[in-house]
Amino acid sequence: MRRKPIELAAVATAAVPGLTPTAVSSAADDPADFDSALLLDSEGKQWRVRSPRHAEASARLETEFLVLRAFVPAIRAELPFLMPTVAGGVRLGSLSTFVYSHLAGSTQSVEELTAGPATLAREIGTALAAIHDLPHSLVSNADLPSYTANEFRQRRLNELDQAATTGKIPASLLLRWEHALEDVSLWRFNPCVVHGDLHEDNLLVESGRVTAVAGWTDLRIGDPADDFAWLVASNEQDFVDAVLASYTGSRRDAPDPHLIRRAALSAEFALAQYLVKGIAAGDDGMVAEAEGMLETLAADVEEHGGQAISVEPLRAPNAPADDAAQSPAAHTAAAGRSQQVGQAAAPAVTVAPVPVLSAVPVPATPVSVAPAVEVSRIPAEPIPSDKAAAHDEPDDKPAARPLAEDTSTAAISIVEVRKH
Repeated sequence: MRRKPIELAAVATAAVPGLTPTAVSSAADDPADFDSALLLDSEGKQWRVRSPRHAEASARLETEFLVLRAFVPAIRAELPFLMPTVAGGVRLGSLSTFVYSHLAGSTQSVEELTAGPATLAREIGTALAAIHDLPHSLVSNADLPSYTANEFRQRRLNELDQAATTGKIPASLLLRWEHALEDVSLWRFNPCVVHGDLHEDNLLVESGRVTAVAGWTDLRIGDPADDFAWLVASNEQDFVDAVLASYTGSRRDAPDPHLIRRAALSAEFALAQYLVKGIAAGDDGMVAEAEGMLETLAADVEEHGGQAISVEPLRAPNAPADDAAQSPAAHTAAAGRSQQVGQAAAPAVTVAPVPVLSAVPVPATPVSVAPAVEVSRIPAEPIPSDKAAAHDEPDDKPAARPLAEDTSTAAISIVEVRKH
């Protein structure tokens, strides 16, 4: 059940003592997870209310509360943008609603951002660099998730397996994504602090400047490419290049060369994550919308090739395999991919029996054939024991690295609403 802005205004008065709303309007947010509203109080101050629609969204808001508390004034002062401040919270049943102090600026659509002045692209690049240069301790001290490059890749592979079990994702996309995830050279990057939910609705812009960044519910240490996914999805290459140039010039460490490829993969895979989320929530509308977007993406990739996401190109099904692809290991991997997308795996080598030449006459009397060269046998000599070769085989094998798991956050103390 959705909460109307007027209802959120009433909730805000319970969360922030002394708050007297005089005007209220809806605010842009993720409609599948949150209800949001903007308030104007009797003193002319503005506030934002975010109310979760389900338990998972409520947990994300509680995590954001911990994140914002970890951003002490010294860290906030180093950022080129403002961040929200929690003014109060209230628990309604099992869900937590929060009220934030309002930040200057307004959200813009992707089309408005890409059509904006050149300074805006530079501002976005600078903001991204500032986030990715945040100290890792900020995340670890808040007990938030942290992944190495390989752990992140394995986590994404697990998500792909889960998405494949739905049976609603086109086989061509499953094969395309798995090929990219198995391309190890694509996943050599230095993990950094990642916003995790960056998109146009979480950027506040005013006069061609990024004034604030909101939506800190998925902060983690992981792949910086995730924060570029929404930009790559805009298909405005000039804008993406301008943001990337500003980002590269502002970061302390140079970004890896495959950042945009992984961002394109993340943008495509977000559709599969949206599908899984809709199925878990039992939302038929979300599922139908996700299926439609996946079919459109599959058709676009089929017709135009899609954006480059792999370093190694995906070999066409009928293309001849090279020697490496004919190895037993490669054949096993190909069989696994075929089974995942519901196709039969073809054998790497086809063996045909040699026909018996029965038509050739066989002479009745054996014919003795003299050798062309007469060879004399060389007597064998014993090999001295001190020259015998010894072969040592290594017995140390690398231990398998356990996968990292998301860590849960501690509960927070929130004001209970008394029903009269």
